[in-house]
Amino acid sequence: MITSNMLKSKQIALFGPVSVRDLPAILGGVLLSLSLVLAVPAANAQLVLGASLDDVAEQAAEDAAEEQAEENIEQQAQDQIQDQIEERVLVFGAEAIEVTVEDQVDDGLQEAIEDEVEQGITDDLEITLEGDIEDEIEQDVEETIEGLVEESVEDSVEERIEDNVAESISEDVEQSLEVAVEEELAASVEASVEASVEESVEASAEAGVESAVEVQVAAAIEDRIEEGIDDILERIEIDEDRIHKDHWLVMAAPEVFEELADEGYLFETVTELPGLGLRLAEVAAPSSFDITSVRQGVIDIVGSDRAEVDLNHIYTAGEELVEQSGDGMMPRNAIEFPADTELMSLRIGMIDSQVDVSHPALQNARIESRAFTSSGAKIPEFHGTAIASIIAGNGADYVGIAPNAEVYAAGVFEHDADRGDIASTVSLVRALDWLISSGVDVINISLAGPPNRLLESALQKASESNVTILAAAGNGGPVAEPMYPAAYASVVAVTAVDSKGQIFRLANRGDYLDIAAPGVALRHAKSGGGYASSSGTSFAVPFAAMAVARLRQLQPGDNALELLCRTAEDLGPPGRDSIYGFGLLRPASS
Repeated sequence: MITSNMLKSKQIALFGPVSVRDLPAILGGVLLSLSLVLAVPAANAQLVLGASLDDVAEQAAEDAAEEQAEENIEQQAQDQIQDQIEERVLVFGAEAIEVTVEDQVDDGLQEAIEDEVEQGITDDLEITLEGDIEDEIEQDVEETIEGLVEESVEDSVEERIEDNVAESISEDVEQSLEVAVEEELAASVEASVEASVEESVEASAEAGVESAVEVQVAAAIEDRIEEGIDDILERIEIDEDRIHKDHWLVMAAPEVFEELADEGYLFETVTELPGLGLRLAEVAAPSSFDITSVRQGVIDIVGSDRAEVDLNHIYTAGEELVEQSGDGMMPRNAIEFPADTELMSLRIGMIDSQVDVSHPALQNARIESRAFTSSGAKIPEFHGTAIASIIAGNGADYVGIAPNAEVYAAGVFEHDADRGDIASTVSLVRALDWLISSGVDVINISLAGPPNRLLESALQKASESNVTILAAAGNGGPVAEPMYPAAYASVVAVTAVDSKGQIFRLANRGDYLDIAAPGVALRHAKSGGGYASSSGTSFAVPFAAMAVARLRQLQPGDNALELLCRTAEDLGPPGRDSIYGFGLLRPASS
């Protein structure tokens, strides 16, 4: 290097022989060497640091100024040293001074060189270290920035990749789930539909089979029951007072009779029933005939639901208690009716005995009568006259519940020497047909007897024609069997109570009872003239019949019977019971 070469040349020069005259030159060389030593590191520092051109120019100007100042100082120092040397030379002598100067110069120069070299090395080290540190810092910064950038980029890329992957996975999962769910739903729906179809088919098949089986079983049971009933009837002693012997009946639609005729069945007496839309045939049979075989023969031809075959049963008015004294309770005093009832023109039908319309209590009443008894039979009038007077009596000394009512009286009773006043199934069915054709709203039936297929069917037809039918519960007593037609579902069963609300002692009991009304010790017109007092469930029916007729006219859209039962006075155990039904009739509250 330049600096080291200069130092070597200076050392050679310094360690040679020195004279006084040479001192100024030596000192100048030393100073020059020192300045060069100091200048080189500064230049190196500037070059290393890599300043801008403006900074280099400024720095050069400053260095020139400093060099000029240093030269001036050096010149002054040289002059002062020269002067002092000369003075010392003069005092101490040249040799001593030369030795001293040499020693001092050697020591000073050595120290100066060492200091200068140390300083130069230090500066070089500092500059080198600064450069290295700067390089390292720059490299570290670059590496750090690169690392941060890489990390940031990696993080960003990772996030983007993760997001993309997550989205992709999410989409894939969603698609997979959708596909899986769709497939599962499709499979589930398919399985459900298949199961539903199978269940539906099975249920339908089972229902069809069960229905068919039920129909067959029901038909078989019905046949067995009928056969059982018939067998029982055949085994027990039939009450001859309740049937017309050697006589059986067929009731069906006209076309059914044509089918029977085609099969060889011939009927001597046939009655048309236009109100019911049916035809009634009476057949005389020997005492040995079997009604079960006859019924089965007809059913085999036309079917069990197209024709009714039964005996010609007998019905009575019951065991009423008649007090001939004429005392008793007037109908309008027995129970309170609304005041408008006596002014209303109600259309009432009654099935009973013939009515004595010549009685003073009935002469002004609007009654139309027709008999349905056998030709030449003795026709009683007692019971029918009594019931008609309670309904529509309109005399000076006797007034019924509705004196302005229109009464259609069907006479069905005829007198039998052995059995008293009786009615037959034939007379009852014919009477029903006439009353339906007459357009009545309510039918009052004050008789009772055994069940009969033809009568039940005719009553059901009447009920379906919007006619309300009420019948006496029967006077057989608390342990008696149900009496008909009151026990049929299409009929309202009426029982009797006295003025204190106590049940009539001979009244039937049973769960078929609907309502109670006054029927004990009632005053009524007696056929042939005068009045009587009687008791029985037959005398209670007119009160309920008139209450229903009134409600039907005033409230044609309502269920009159339901209204009456809802407003009845509960006399027995809470609710409907087997003694009073729903309770005592209260027309004024309806």
